[in-house]
Amino acid sequence: MIRVLLVDDHAMLRAGFRAILCTEPDIEVVGEAATGAEGVELAARLQPDVVTMDVQMPDMDGIEATRRIVADPAVTAAVAIVTTFDRDEYLFQALDAGAGGFLLKNAGPEELITAVRALAAGDGILAPEVTRRVLSRFCATPVAEAQERTAPARAHVLAEPLTDRESEVLALMADARSNAEIARGLFIGEATVKTHVSRVLQKLGARDRVQAIVLAHRHGLTR
Repeated sequence: MIRVLLVDDHAMLRAGFRAILCTEPDIEVVGEAATGAEGVELAARLQPDVVTMDVQMPDMDGIEATRRIVADPAVTAAVAIVTTFDRDEYLFQALDAGAGGFLLKNAGPEELITAVRALAAGDGILAPEVTRRVLSRFCATPVAEAQERTAPARAHVLAEPLTDRESEVLALMADARSNAEIARGLFIGEATVKTHVSRVLQKLGARDRVQAIVLAHRHGLTR
C-alpha cells in the first residue's frame, strides 16, 4: 500500500483528495493536517510514502514544511506540492526545498493518482503547464558561465562519472521524456531505461527525476 498524508488548510479539499485516492486499491490515506507545522509533525510520526502539500497555510507555509520534511533523515516521504497558485516563485522555491512534484489543483483525479504512484516509485512529476518553465529557467544560464562551471560542477555533483548511455538517458530526462519515450528513442527496453535512471539518480545523489533534472541543468551536465 502507498501511504499518503494530506496537508491542506481547507477541509473540503482534503476530503476531495481522500475520496479520489481511497478509490484506488493500492493507496491509503493515513492522515490529514491543516497546517504546515502539523504536516511536519505527522510526517515524522506516521511515516507516509507521499505527502501532498498546499502552499499557503497558517503557522508554517508549505515550502518551509517541505524543506523540513525532506531534511529530516528519519522521514523518507516524497512531497508533492498541490496548489491553486501557478506562480514561478512557488514552483522554484518548492523545487529548491526538495519537492518531488508540483501539481495544480485544477488537475484531474487521474493526474493526482498518477502523481502519488510516481512519487512512491521514486519518480518526480510536474504539471504539464510548468514543465517547460522549469526547463527554460535552468537552460537560461549564459553559455560562457555554464562552460566555466561545468568541470568543477561535474566533480562536485557526480559521485562517479556517468557512462555515455547514462548521459544520453539524463539528456532525455532533462527534455521531460518518459521512460517509454526514452526507450523508443534509444531503441532499448523500458526495464533497461529504469536501470539507467536509477544509476543516474544514484550518481547525482538525487531523490527523484525532478531533482536530477534541476541538478543537470544547474551544473551544466546537459546541453
